[in-house]
Amino acid sequence: MDTEALRSFVRADELGVTQQAVSKRIATLERELEVRLFTRTPRGVELTLDGQAFLPHARSIVTGVERAITAVRPGSRALRIDVLGLRTAQAVVLHDYWRSHPETNLDVVTLRVNDPRVAVAAVEAGDIDASFRTVTDPATLPRDVQMIHAFDSPLELLVGPRHPLASARRLTPPQLRQHRIWVPGIAPRSEWADFYDQLATDFDLRIDAAGPHFGDEVLLDTLADSADVATLVGQRNRYIWPTNYDLRRIPIVNPALAYPLSLILPRANPHPGLRAIITHLGSLPRLTETVWLPSWATTPRRGDGDITNTRRSQPRQR
Repeated sequence: MDTEALRSFVRADELGVTQQAVSKRIATLERELEVRLFTRTPRGVELTLDGQAFLPHARSIVTGVERAITAVRPGSRALRIDVLGLRTAQAVVLHDYWRSHPETNLDVVTLRVNDPRVAVAAVEAGDIDASFRTVTDPATLPRDVQMIHAFDSPLELLVGPRHPLASARRLTPPQLRQHRIWVPGIAPRSEWADFYDQLATDFDLRIDAAGPHFGDEVLLDTLADSADVATLVGQRNRYIWPTNYDLRRIPIVNPALAYPLSLILPRANPHPGLRAIITHLGSLPRLTETVWLPSWATTPRRGDGDITNTRRSQPRQR
Protein backbone atom coordinates (compact mmCIF):
# COMPACT_ATOMS: atom_id res chain seq x y z
CA MET A 1 0.00 0.00 0.00
CA ASP A 2 1.29 3.44 -0.94
CA THR A 3 2.27 5.19 2.27
CA GLU A 4 2.15 8.59 0.53
CA ALA A 5 -1.49 7.91 -0.29
CA LEU A 6 -2.13 7.04 3.34
CA ARG A 7 -0.33 10.19 4.45
CA SER A 8 -2.46 12.28 2.05
CA PHE A 9 -5.62 10.67 3.37
CA VAL A 10 -4.67 11.30 7.01
CA ARG A 11 -3.78 14.90 6.31
CA ALA A 12 -6.58 15.57 3.85
CA ASP A 13 -8.16 18.30 5.94
CA GLU A 14 -5.00 20.37 6.15
CA LEU A 15 -3.73 19.58 2.63
CA GLY A 16 -7.05 19.98 0.84
CA VAL A 17 -8.38 17.09 -1.23
CA THR A 18 -9.16 19.42 -4.08
CA GLN A 19 -5.46 19.60 -4.92
CA GLN A 20 -4.90 17.45 -7.97
CA ALA A 21 -1.96 15.38 -6.69
CA VAL A 22 -3.67 14.66 -3.37
CA SER A 23 -6.98 13.82 -5.02
CA LYS A 24 -5.25 11.36 -7.32
CA ARG A 25 -3.51 9.62 -4.44
CA ILE A 26 -6.75 9.28 -2.49
CA ALA A 27 -8.63 8.08 -5.60
CA THR A 28 -5.95 5.41 -6.08
CA LEU A 29 -6.32 4.42 -2.43
CA GLU A 30 -10.11 4.18 -2.78
CA ARG A 31 -9.75 1.91 -5.80
CA GLU A 32 -7.32 -0.32 -3.91
CA LEU A 33 -9.66 -0.52 -0.90
CA GLU A 34 -12.79 -0.69 -3.11
CA VAL A 35 -14.62 1.81 -0.86
CA ARG A 36 -15.31 5.54 -0.86
CA LEU A 37 -13.37 7.41 1.79
CA PHE A 38 -14.74 10.92 1.16
CA THR A 39 -18.06 12.30 0.00
CA ARG A 40 -19.04 15.78 -1.04
CA THR A 41 -21.80 17.51 0.92
CA PRO A 42 -23.16 21.06 0.90
CA ARG A 43 -20.76 21.77 3.74
CA GLY A 44 -17.75 20.48 1.77
CA VAL A 45 -15.82 17.19 1.72
CA GLU A 46 -16.44 14.79 4.61
CA LEU A 47 -15.34 11.29 5.54
CA THR A 48 -17.71 8.47 4.71
CA LEU A 49 -18.45 5.82 7.34
CA ASP A 50 -15.75 3.67 5.72
CA GLY A 51 -13.37 6.62 5.80
CA GLN A 52 -14.08 7.15 9.50
CA ALA A 53 -13.40 3.48 10.20
CA PHE A 54 -10.20 3.51 8.15
CA LEU A 55 -8.77 6.77 9.55
CA PRO A 56 -7.36 5.59 12.93
CA HIS A 57 -5.64 2.62 11.30
CA ALA A 58 -4.18 4.77 8.54
CA ARG A 59 -2.98 7.31 11.11
CA SER A 60 -1.28 4.52 13.06
CA ILE A 61 0.50 3.28 9.93
CA VAL A 62 1.71 6.77 8.98
CA THR A 63 2.98 7.39 12.51
CA GLY A 64 4.81 4.06 12.48
CA VAL A 65 6.47 4.82 9.15
CA GLU A 66 7.60 8.24 10.34
CA ARG A 67 9.02 6.76 13.52
CA ALA A 68 10.84 4.08 11.51
CA ILE A 69 12.42 6.73 9.27
CA THR A 70 13.44 8.78 12.30
CA ALA A 71 14.98 5.71 13.94
CA VAL A 72 17.47 5.19 11.09
CA ARG A 73 18.12 8.77 10.02
CA PRO A 74 21.48 9.70 11.62
CA GLY A 75 20.64 13.33 12.11
CA SER A 76 17.44 12.66 14.02
CA ARG A 77 18.07 9.54 16.11
CA ALA A 78 20.18 9.06 19.20
CA LEU A 79 23.93 8.70 18.78
CA ARG A 80 24.74 5.12 19.87
CA ILE A 81 28.25 4.65 21.27
CA ASP A 82 29.62 1.45 22.78
CA VAL A 83 31.88 1.56 25.85
CA LEU A 84 33.63 -1.26 27.71
CA GLY A 85 31.72 -0.48 30.91
CA LEU A 86 29.70 2.30 32.47
CA ARG A 87 32.44 3.04 35.03
CA THR A 88 35.28 3.13 32.51
CA ALA A 89 37.21 6.19 31.40
CA GLN A 90 35.33 6.19 28.08
CA ALA A 91 31.97 6.45 29.84
CA VAL A 92 33.29 9.13 32.19
CA VAL A 93 34.53 11.23 29.26
CA LEU A 94 31.20 10.82 27.44
CA HIS A 95 29.32 11.83 30.58
CA ASP A 96 31.47 14.94 30.94
CA TYR A 97 30.70 15.82 27.32
CA TRP A 98 26.97 15.27 27.80
CA ARG A 99 26.91 17.45 30.92
CA SER A 100 28.33 20.29 28.81
CA HIS A 101 25.96 19.49 25.91
CA PRO A 102 22.75 18.18 27.52
CA GLU A 103 20.85 18.72 24.28
CA THR A 104 22.79 15.80 22.73
CA ASN A 105 20.61 12.75 22.13
CA LEU A 106 23.13 10.17 23.33
CA ASP A 107 22.65 6.43 23.85
CA VAL A 108 25.58 4.83 25.69
CA VAL A 109 25.60 1.05 25.31
CA THR A 110 27.83 -1.86 26.37
CA LEU A 111 28.08 -4.71 23.89
CA ARG A 112 29.39 -7.20 26.48
CA VAL A 113 31.93 -8.63 24.06
CA ASN A 114 35.66 -9.13 24.54
CA ASP A 115 36.80 -9.49 20.93
CA PRO A 116 37.00 -5.98 19.40
CA ARG A 117 36.26 -7.46 15.98
CA VAL A 118 32.70 -8.09 17.16
CA ALA A 119 32.38 -4.37 17.92
CA VAL A 120 33.82 -3.57 14.49
CA ALA A 121 31.15 -5.79 12.90
CA ALA A 122 28.45 -3.96 14.89
CA VAL A 123 29.72 -0.60 13.60
CA GLU A 124 29.89 -1.97 10.06
CA ALA A 125 26.31 -3.28 10.30
CA GLY A 126 25.01 0.01 11.69
CA ASP A 127 23.92 -1.51 15.01
CA ILE A 128 26.01 1.15 16.75
CA ASP A 129 27.50 4.41 15.48
CA ALA A 130 30.87 4.08 17.18
CA SER A 131 32.75 1.96 19.69
CA PHE A 132 35.52 2.75 22.15
CA ARG A 133 37.52 -0.33 21.22
CA THR A 134 40.93 -0.95 19.72
CA VAL A 135 41.91 -3.44 17.05
CA THR A 136 45.59 -3.95 17.82
CA ASP A 137 46.30 -4.78 14.17
CA PRO A 138 44.67 -1.90 12.24
CA ALA A 139 45.48 -3.63 8.94
CA THR A 140 42.66 -6.09 9.67
CA LEU A 141 39.98 -3.39 9.78
CA PRO A 142 37.35 -3.50 7.00
CA ARG A 143 37.77 -0.81 4.35
CA ASP A 144 34.56 0.97 5.35
CA VAL A 145 35.51 1.26 9.03
CA GLN A 146 38.16 3.55 10.53
CA MET A 147 39.83 3.71 13.93
CA ILE A 148 40.98 7.01 15.39
CA HIS A 149 42.95 7.78 18.54
CA ALA A 150 40.68 8.97 21.35
CA PHE A 151 42.88 9.58 24.39
CA ASP A 152 45.44 7.89 26.63
CA SER A 153 44.33 6.76 30.07
CA PRO A 154 47.12 6.67 32.71
CA LEU A 155 47.01 3.79 35.16
CA GLU A 156 47.10 3.90 38.95
CA LEU A 157 47.86 1.17 41.46
CA LEU A 158 44.89 0.38 43.71
CA VAL A 159 45.73 -1.26 47.05
CA GLY A 160 44.29 -1.84 50.50
CA PRO A 161 45.65 -0.20 53.67
CA ARG A 162 47.76 -3.24 54.66
CA HIS A 163 49.62 -3.50 51.37
CA PRO A 164 53.38 -2.73 51.54
CA LEU A 165 52.98 0.06 48.96
CA ALA A 166 49.90 1.63 50.57
CA SER A 167 51.79 4.59 52.04
CA ALA A 168 53.48 5.59 48.78
CA ARG A 169 52.39 8.85 47.19
CA ARG A 170 53.81 7.93 43.77
CA LEU A 171 55.32 4.77 42.35
CA THR A 172 57.60 3.92 39.45
CA PRO A 173 57.17 0.71 37.41
CA PRO A 174 60.29 -0.94 38.91
CA GLN A 175 58.72 -0.55 42.36
CA LEU A 176 55.83 -2.76 41.25
CA ARG A 177 58.06 -5.75 40.53
CA GLN A 178 57.57 -8.84 42.70
CA HIS A 179 54.18 -7.55 43.83
CA ARG A 180 51.10 -9.49 42.77
CA ILE A 181 48.96 -7.36 40.46
CA TRP A 182 45.64 -9.13 40.14
CA VAL A 183 43.66 -8.30 37.00
CA PRO A 184 40.85 -10.86 36.73
CA GLY A 185 38.88 -11.15 33.52
CA ILE A 186 41.71 -10.79 31.00
CA ALA A 187 39.95 -12.43 28.07
CA PRO A 188 41.85 -14.09 25.22
CA ARG A 189 41.85 -12.08 21.96
CA SER A 190 40.90 -8.91 23.81
CA GLU A 191 42.82 -5.69 23.41
CA TRP A 192 43.55 -5.59 27.14
CA ALA A 193 45.09 -9.08 26.96
CA ASP A 194 47.62 -7.68 24.45
CA PHE A 195 48.14 -4.62 26.64
CA TYR A 196 48.90 -6.54 29.83
CA ASP A 197 51.11 -9.03 28.00
CA GLN A 198 53.31 -6.22 26.75
CA LEU A 199 53.22 -4.37 30.07
CA ALA A 200 54.32 -7.45 32.01
CA THR A 201 57.09 -8.21 29.51
CA ASP A 202 58.49 -4.67 29.29
CA PHE A 203 58.64 -4.07 33.05
CA ASP A 204 58.94 -7.62 34.38
CA LEU A 205 55.67 -7.29 36.29
CA ARG A 206 53.67 -10.06 37.89
CA ILE A 207 50.26 -9.67 36.22
CA ASP A 208 47.94 -12.36 37.61
CA ALA A 209 44.69 -13.06 35.75
CA ALA A 210 43.88 -16.24 37.68
CA GLY A 211 40.32 -17.07 38.60
CA PRO A 212 36.93 -15.86 37.32
CA HIS A 213 36.00 -12.19 37.47
CA PHE A 214 33.03 -11.84 39.81
CA GLY A 215 32.81 -8.08 39.31
CA ASP A 216 34.40 -4.95 40.67
CA GLU A 217 32.72 -5.30 44.07
CA VAL A 218 34.42 -8.65 44.74
CA LEU A 219 37.74 -7.24 43.50
CA LEU A 220 37.45 -4.29 45.89
CA ASP A 221 36.50 -6.60 48.77
CA THR A 222 39.64 -8.65 48.11
CA LEU A 223 41.91 -5.61 47.99
CA ALA A 224 40.51 -4.23 51.25
CA ASP A 225 41.28 -7.48 53.10
CA SER A 226 44.62 -8.31 51.46
CA ALA A 227 48.16 -7.45 52.49
CA ASP A 228 49.71 -8.54 49.19
CA VAL A 229 47.20 -8.08 46.34
CA ALA A 230 47.04 -4.94 44.18
CA THR A 231 45.39 -4.09 40.88
CA LEU A 232 45.72 -1.49 38.13
CA VAL A 233 42.90 0.95 37.38
CA GLY A 234 42.47 3.81 34.94
CA GLN A 235 42.90 7.29 36.36
CA ARG A 236 39.43 8.32 35.16
CA ASN A 237 37.70 5.01 35.98
CA ARG A 238 35.03 5.28 38.66
CA TYR A 239 35.04 2.92 41.61
CA ILE A 240 32.90 3.13 44.73
CA TRP A 241 33.71 1.35 47.98
CA PRO A 242 32.80 1.69 51.67
CA THR A 243 34.90 4.25 53.52
CA ASN A 244 36.15 1.63 55.98
CA TYR A 245 37.94 -0.14 53.09
CA ASP A 246 40.47 2.72 53.01
CA LEU A 247 41.67 1.80 49.53
CA ARG A 248 44.48 3.90 48.02
CA ARG A 249 44.88 4.98 44.37
CA ILE A 250 48.57 5.64 43.72
CA PRO A 251 49.82 7.33 40.51
CA ILE A 252 52.54 5.57 38.51
CA VAL A 253 55.27 7.79 37.07
CA ASN A 254 58.66 7.75 35.32
CA PRO A 255 57.20 6.53 33.07
CA ALA A 256 53.44 6.77 33.45
CA LEU A 257 51.75 3.61 32.20
CA ALA A 258 48.98 4.60 29.81
CA TYR A 259 46.23 2.59 28.17
CA PRO A 260 45.59 3.98 24.67
CA LEU A 261 41.90 4.29 23.83
CA SER A 262 40.57 4.39 20.27
CA LEU A 263 37.22 5.10 18.67
CA ILE A 264 35.94 2.91 15.84
CA LEU A 265 33.42 4.49 13.45
CA PRO A 266 32.22 4.26 9.84
CA ARG A 267 34.52 5.79 7.24
CA ALA A 268 31.58 7.11 5.19
CA ASN A 269 28.49 8.92 6.47
CA PRO A 270 29.16 8.71 10.22
CA HIS A 271 26.48 9.99 12.57
CA PRO A 272 26.60 13.83 12.53
CA GLY A 273 26.90 13.88 16.33
CA LEU A 274 30.28 12.14 16.22
CA ARG A 275 32.11 15.23 14.98
CA ALA A 276 31.44 17.12 18.21
CA ILE A 277 32.44 14.06 20.26
CA ILE A 278 35.74 13.79 18.37
CA THR A 279 36.38 17.51 18.85
CA HIS A 280 35.79 17.04 22.58
CA LEU A 281 38.25 14.14 22.67
CA GLY A 282 40.82 16.33 20.95
CA SER A 283 40.39 18.98 23.67
CA LEU A 284 41.21 16.62 26.53
CA PRO A 285 44.48 17.42 28.36
CA ARG A 286 47.43 15.52 26.93
CA LEU A 287 49.85 13.63 29.12
CA THR A 288 52.97 15.75 29.49
CA GLU A 289 55.20 13.41 31.48
CA THR A 290 57.16 10.47 30.10
CA VAL A 291 54.59 7.85 29.06
CA TRP A 292 54.84 4.16 28.20
CA LEU A 293 52.42 2.91 25.54
CA PRO A 294 52.18 -0.53 23.92
CA SER A 295 53.53 -1.14 20.43
CA TRP A 296 50.10 -1.01 18.83
CA ALA A 297 49.34 2.45 20.19
CA THR A 298 48.66 4.92 17.42
CA THR A 299 49.95 8.41 16.80
CA PRO A 300 47.11 10.77 15.86
CA ARG A 301 47.41 12.70 12.62
CA ARG A 302 44.78 15.25 11.78
CA GLY A 303 43.72 15.84 8.21
CA ASP A 304 40.43 16.37 6.41
CA GLY A 305 38.69 16.35 9.78
CA ASP A 306 39.81 12.81 10.57
CA ILE A 307 42.49 11.21 12.73
CA THR A 308 44.15 8.22 11.13
CA ASN A 309 46.60 5.57 12.25
CA THR A 310 50.08 6.44 11.01
CA ARG A 311 52.48 4.35 13.08
CA ARG A 312 52.81 0.88 14.49
CA SER A 313 56.00 0.95 16.55
CA GLN A 314 57.73 -1.02 19.23
CA PRO A 315 56.75 -0.37 22.88
CA ARG A 316 58.21 2.97 23.70
CA GLN A 317 58.26 5.86 26.09
CA ARG A 318 57.44 9.36 25.06
